Amino acid sequence: MLAAGLAAFATGFPVALGVRCLLDPLRRKRRAPELFVRIANLSALPADGAPRRFPVLSERVNVWTKTRGVPVGAVFLRRLGEASVEAFNVVCPHAGCVVQVAAEGGGYLCPCHNSAFGLDGRIADPGSPSPRGLDALATELRHGEEVWVKFQNFRTGVRDQIPI
Repeated sequence: MLAAGLAAFATGFPVALGVRCLLDPLRRKRRAPELFVRIANLSALPADGAPRRFPVLSERVNVWTKTRGVPVGAVFLRRLGEASVEAFNVVCPHAGCVVQVAAEGGGYLCPCHNSAFGLDGRIADPGSPSPRGLDALATELRHGEEVWVKFQNFRTGVRDQIPI
């Protein structure tokens, strides 16, 4: 009986770890937190309200490893006052291309299909193929200086802002 017990333990432990590895994506999907990510300091944003692009670096975790500083996207940040910041995802809601700041600085432009957006993220040209304006993201100012953004990606090509 002792040999049977030791054999069960010796095989059960690796089997349990294997099952945990297989089920890890489901476990992570179920407990997906909505976390804010630190993007920049308020001093990095110009006071005149001009938008700046910043990478979003986050932590990736799988069963065995934790990797910090992994690029997961990018955002445009724009200072609206002394203590207010606006954030937009850089992905165009039309087809998923990366939006750029317009050459004149008066808004944003998608180079793929010429979707034009104002500084407030709304569609600037009624002829734009984009079904909605740029995807706004929630922001927080912490410690009076740190800009934190609730980074999310959204489904493209649809009128509603559906998180993915």
